[in-house]
Amino acid sequence: MSARCDGPRARHGAPRGPRESTPPGRGWLLRLVIAFGFAQGAVSMARPAVSYRALALGADERAVGVIAGVYALLPLFAAVPLGRRTDHGRCAPLLPVGVALIAGGCALSGTAGSLGALAAWSGVMGLGHLCFVIGAQSIVARQSAPDEQDRDFGHFTIGASLGQLVGPLAAGAVIGGDTGRTSALALVVSAAVAATACTSLWRVEHRPPAHPAVGAEARGHPPAAGDKVPVLGILRTRGVPAGILISLAVLSATDVLTAYLPVVGEHRGIPPAVIGVLLSLRAGATIACRLVMTPLIRLVGRRALIVGTCLLGGLLCAAVALPLPVWALACTLVLLGFCLGVGQPLSMTTVVQAAPAAARSTALALRLTGNRLGQVAAPAAAGLVAGAAGVGAPFLTLGVLLGVAAGLGVRVG
Repeated sequence: MSARCDGPRARHGAPRGPRESTPPGRGWLLRLVIAFGFAQGAVSMARPAVSYRALALGADERAVGVIAGVYALLPLFAAVPLGRRTDHGRCAPLLPVGVALIAGGCALSGTAGSLGALAAWSGVMGLGHLCFVIGAQSIVARQSAPDEQDRDFGHFTIGASLGQLVGPLAAGAVIGGDTGRTSALALVVSAAVAATACTSLWRVEHRPPAHPAVGAEARGHPPAAGDKVPVLGILRTRGVPAGILISLAVLSATDVLTAYLPVVGEHRGIPPAVIGVLLSLRAGATIACRLVMTPLIRLVGRRALIVGTCLLGGLLCAAVALPLPVWALACTLVLLGFCLGVGQPLSMTTVVQAAPAAARSTALALRLTGNRLGQVAAPAAAGLVAGAAGVGAPFLTLGVLLGVAAGLGVRVG
């Protein structure tokens, strides 16, 4: 009789009591990618529109750089507290908050009548983007097994690339002629695009099954508040500083490219619609890179992939400063987009796997703090360099920065 009773129990488990958690399907990641695509698309549409709106309000190259830097100023101070919060609680509530701030910042930038107001609302947009990204990255880190993190972070960042592909195209299609009026319209449209992200935010956070390599955090039980790891302790962990600085360099290149290609277009007589196509070609190449990243890692290894793409990306950034015809500029941006696609997801994996288990969200937040520091300093520095040495000079500076990132990549295992 016992054998007869043991059969159903072996097949179905205990008839009463707590049930074991089952692995969530991959639908949560797809929904997160879709939501990230809308949120990033709104930001990628808004940022060139902000540059054109600033030019219409009388800004010069230096002012455009300062406004682009303010986008990252508020997030610079908010990233670590938000990371601490997600280490010891749920991540999903940050996502709708981020969407609301992005949408509000975009809409109010469209109504701004002065450069100061435009900069302030651009900062609100940046804070919203930070909230969304910290929450989303923490969900991916918590719900992915260690051997799935390269793949899942790569797929997650495809959402960003999709937004960067469609956003500039949409901005280029809307902006034209009277740039003051049409850039304002583009910012209002981007606010509506951001709000659409909320339609994909249901059930993106689960309690994943246990993975022995990541312990209690992977079982969905965040560490207790008393287990906080000091920030300096996180930054001293081998691999974390290199991951942060590589991410800073790659994102700075992407950010300055987005903010300053419209300025290059103005000086070289390239229409806004063509600039939008060029930025979208760059984003499309980044998507292609992330789709084939897993086989590339198997083929050459993570370290060689990071070092090689940073070196080649630095040379291609420097090439943007040359007076290339549009077709050659397009080819350069496609290759550059492929190279820039590597740094972000692999730096996420590097930081998550190197950081203490009780502080992974905080480590990701420190990585984002580095990103935002680059977004504050790089456009402002680019504005100063452009004002002193011409609009092509910032791209030469980015080439040097990516060369430094390649040196740091040597330290990544």
